[in-house]
Amino acid sequence: MSLMVSTFILILASVVSIFLAQVFSKISVNYISMIIGALIFFIPIMGKNVMTFNSDIFIGLIVAPLLFFEGQATRLNAVGKELKHIIQTTVFLVVICMILAGFGVWEIAGISLPLAFILAAISTPTDATAMESVTNGLKMPKNEGTFLKMESLFNDASGIILLNMAILWYINGYINYGETLGDFFISAGGGVLFGFAAAWVMVLFRQILLRSSYNSLNAQSLIYILTPFVLYYAAEEIHVSGIIAVVCAGLVHNAEAQRSRLINAPQVHLGFDLVSMITEIFNSTVFVILGYMFTKIISDEKFTDASLTWIMIGITLYLVNVLARYLYGRLRLDFNNKSSWIFALGGVHGAVTLALAYTLAEYHVTNADFNLVLMSESVLIILSLIVPTIAFRFLLKKDVTDDDAEKEIDKVRVEMVHRAIDSVNKMYLPDNVKKSVIFDLMAQKQRTRTRDFIKAWVEVVRHPEFTGAEKELEMRAFMNAFVQEREYLDMISQSEVKYQNYVFELYNEILLAETLVIGPTVSEDEEETD
Repeated sequence: MSLMVSTFILILASVVSIFLAQVFSKISVNYISMIIGALIFFIPIMGKNVMTFNSDIFIGLIVAPLLFFEGQATRLNAVGKELKHIIQTTVFLVVICMILAGFGVWEIAGISLPLAFILAAISTPTDATAMESVTNGLKMPKNEGTFLKMESLFNDASGIILLNMAILWYINGYINYGETLGDFFISAGGGVLFGFAAAWVMVLFRQILLRSSYNSLNAQSLIYILTPFVLYYAAEEIHVSGIIAVVCAGLVHNAEAQRSRLINAPQVHLGFDLVSMITEIFNSTVFVILGYMFTKIISDEKFTDASLTWIMIGITLYLVNVLARYLYGRLRLDFNNKSSWIFALGGVHGAVTLALAYTLAEYHVTNADFNLVLMSESVLIILSLIVPTIAFRFLLKKDVTDDDAEKEIDKVRVEMVHRAIDSVNKMYLPDNVKKSVIFDLMAQKQRTRTRDFIKAWVEVVRHPEFTGAEKELEMRAFMNAFVQEREYLDMISQSEVKYQNYVFELYNEILLAETLVIGPTVSEDEEETD
């Protein structure tokens, strides 16, 4: 029961955050989610019902599906082209950052070397979800954006393996290099093989069902949604990287989506809608949890003289990582000065970093060291979000804002609807049908009032349903109107290149609207009467 209540509170907070992001469009939804998460902590009736953070549940039920869907948005051949750079950034860069940060923290904070390397290992994974927080309203260059995306997809596993090495060093007092190297190849390589193989089997199974008489849209969608959860826990059960497995599975599903879009269009479209909804809710939930946990950690720890230690460690971790990434970009990736800074600052930390910090609770780590790690990594995460949010305002070009686009698209929408209504007015239609069609078309402008809807609703209730002939005329009127709208948008999309993506979204709305009005013209009741 407590898990259900906790989940409800977090999801409700995520939904509220998404709504507020529409009101405060200049602020990233992730920051709004963090603020809502912090507020939950201060509301006793809600804060006390949020369960204790569990890193296994968090990674398995939230991070894993997000990485699966992120992998699905990435073309498999793009990964093949960037394989060399992916290995460089997810292995060599991660090791370099860990070594430099580990020795840096050890020298500055005066803590034990194993603990310093635990802190350094946790600081290596970057977060694609958190990246969106710092680039809100800005355009990330394609080359640097590709490097950052590929890195964040695959470097989580490296960080987990290096953390395990550092924890064993902390517990046993020595490093087993052979075991660590073996674990890396088994975990990473096994994750790749298992992810590709398991995903390919599931894809083939789903494709066979699609071509059979046993296919069910809802059952297929459920299989698809459950895929990342099943693959992650199955991979972890056989002791290979579940994170890498779900990312590789996502890549396989990307290729499937490209080649089976039209075999069952409603099913594919429903899949896209479900992914969009789950991704948006889960992304927001991640930052609600971060905001809640940051507030809880700071509240529990209190500020004392020891606070200077974890603040200093957090700053050191961040600065060393940024400088190492900058030099790597300049010397190894052949970036210019500006691109190197974008790459360096784009290594944003978030959910995975906090989850890894909490995994220490499962080991024989002293309470003081555990709290030190939590506070230090929290400082690192906050700095990695705040610094690029400010710096990118000077380094990146402004993208077309949603407000500017909305004003322009609103004009397009109004003209589009006027053309559709003109075409309907020229048709010979019964007055009741014409009035109904025009009302629905006017609603496309999103300017009808609630009282207009209530009036129309009352008329629907009071008057009998259209006859079969009237339904057919209504459908043909809509189809004619939608043709006019699509032709207008075709013309606009070629001239308004700056807002092309927004015009295509409007085009998609029309196509979806058309599917709602095309259907049987005679109801079942009328068929029975006949």
